[in-house]
Amino acid sequence: MTTVTPPRQRHGTNRLSEVARHLVAPTGIVKTYWNAVRDQCVDLGLAFDRWQDGAGRLILSQRQNGRFAAGIGGVHLSWPRQVGKTYLIGAIVIALCLLRPGMLALWTAHHGKTINETFRAMQAMANRSKVAPHVLKVVTGNGDEGIEFRNGSRILFGAREHGFGLGFSKVSLLVFDEAQRLTQRAITDMVPTTNAGDNPLVFYVGTPPRPEDRGEVFVSRRKKALDVEAQRASGDEPRYNALYIELSADRTIAPDVLDWSQVAKANPSYPHRVDADAVERMWEQLGSEDFWREGYGIWDDHGVKLWQVVGERHWVNCEIPPTSAPTDGTLVFAVKFSADGERVSCAVALRPDEGPVHVESFGVVSMAEGTAGLVSWLSERWRKASKIFLDGKAGTGDLVQQLVAAGVSRRRLHVVSTDEAITAHAGMLRAIQEADVTHLAQPGLDAQVRVAGKRKIGNAGGWGWQAVTPDGDVTALDAVTLARHAAMTSKRRGGEGRTSSGNRTTSSGRVGVVM
Repeated sequence: MTTVTPPRQRHGTNRLSEVARHLVAPTGIVKTYWNAVRDQCVDLGLAFDRWQDGAGRLILSQRQNGRFAAGIGGVHLSWPRQVGKTYLIGAIVIALCLLRPGMLALWTAHHGKTINETFRAMQAMANRSKVAPHVLKVVTGNGDEGIEFRNGSRILFGAREHGFGLGFSKVSLLVFDEAQRLTQRAITDMVPTTNAGDNPLVFYVGTPPRPEDRGEVFVSRRKKALDVEAQRASGDEPRYNALYIELSADRTIAPDVLDWSQVAKANPSYPHRVDADAVERMWEQLGSEDFWREGYGIWDDHGVKLWQVVGERHWVNCEIPPTSAPTDGTLVFAVKFSADGERVSCAVALRPDEGPVHVESFGVVSMAEGTAGLVSWLSERWRKASKIFLDGKAGTGDLVQQLVAAGVSRRRLHVVSTDEAITAHAGMLRAIQEADVTHLAQPGLDAQVRVAGKRKIGNAGGWGWQAVTPDGDVTALDAVTLARHAAMTSKRRGGEGRTSSGNRTTSSGRVGVVM
C-alpha cells in the first residue's frame, strides 16, 4: 500500500447535495423540525458544518401533519468512518430529548465494543458545560449504560449481540448502528418497540458490508433507494417513505493507494475536523481492502442476487439456540476439500431419535496449514461416530491414508460418490425449505449460505453448491450438506454418539462440541 502527500484544502462550507454521492429524500416534505433542534444545539454549544445542517433538515423533515417524512421507512446513512456520524446523530438525539420531555431513545450496535465507544463519545457530550445542567445522571455498568435527563427523557445503549432492545415500549427514537451487520430478526425484535412512541424515527447507520457480514437489510434498503433515485431521474415520482444519504469515493480509484483527493470526496469532515494522521492510521490498521469500504465508503458490486437458492427466511427458520441443540443420536462427521484444493472444512451432524438432523460447521481451514490438526482431531473421536464422509479429489485420498495410519478404522471412512453428492445437495435444500434441519447462528456458515448458487453435476440435472460472488466460498456449506446426508444414511452405533451439551459455539464462530 502506498500514500501520497495530502493536499491543503478547506471543507465544511459545501452543501449536502455537493458532498453526497446518493441523496434520496422522502416525498411529501413541507417543513422540518431541524430548526428547533439546531437552535437547541446552539444553546448547548454544538455547531454544524453546512452539509451537516442539510442532513439535519432532511433527517427531521416533516409532512403537513407533523409526522416525520422518514418516520415509516427510516433514515439510512451509509457513511465512512471518521465522518462524525456520532456527533451529528448524538446532537440530534440529545436535543430531541430536551425538547420532548419523557422521550425514550435506544442506541444499539452489533458489537459490545462499538456501543462502548459510542457511549463514551455520548458521555463526553453529556459532560459539556452547557449540556451537563440538563443531565440528571449518567449510568455506567455492564449492559446498563444510559443518560438520564432531568425532564424524564432517557438514552439507553446496548449491543444486539447481547440481546439488547427486547422488552421496551414507547420508544420514540431508535438508532441501529453498524447497520451493515443488521439482521431482519433484529428489526423484527426491535422496531415494534416504536409502535407506541410519539412520532418515532428509526436510524440505520453503517458502512458498506463485507462479504461475511449479514448485511442483506442494509443492501436491500440501499437498492430500494437507488431504484427510486433512478426513477426520479427518468421523470417518475414514486412515493418514498425513507431517507438515504451515501457518502463515498469513486469506484475508479486504485485500491492500493491512499488517494487524499478521494478521502476528501468521501469524507466532508476532512481535513478541518479529521486530520490526515487519523485517516492514515485507519489506512494502516484496516488494510486497503477494508479501507475501501470503511474509509472510502465504496460498496461492492451487489448486482449479483444473494440468497438466490436458499431463501433467507427458510435458513433463519432453521436456526436454533445452542441450548436447544440435540445432545444424543446418530453422530457423523464430514470433510470437504474445495475444488481448487486450497481449503478444507469439517462438519458434524447429529440425528436424534426424534426431530430433524442438527448440523454444525467447524469452519474452513487453509490447506497451507496442512491436515495434521484435522487428522489428530478425528483420530481422537472417530469411535463415537457412525461414519466419516469425505469428498473432494484434491485431498480425500491422502487424508484417508493419514487417518488409517493414525488408527482410524477404514470401515468408518466413506468416500462420497457423485450420485451421493447429488442426493445430498437435493436433500439439504429440501430440508432447509421444510425446516427439516437445524443449525446454530454461525456467521461463517451463514455467509456461505447467503452466496450459494448452483453448479451442474453430471448430465441428469444434478447440482452442487457454488458461490455466486468472486470472493465467495461454499466449502463449509458443502461439509454440513454431506454431514446431514451421512446422518440420514448411517446406522447408529449402540451406546455411542453422545455429545457434550455444555460446549457449543465459541466466540470465534467455531463449534466447541466435545465428543
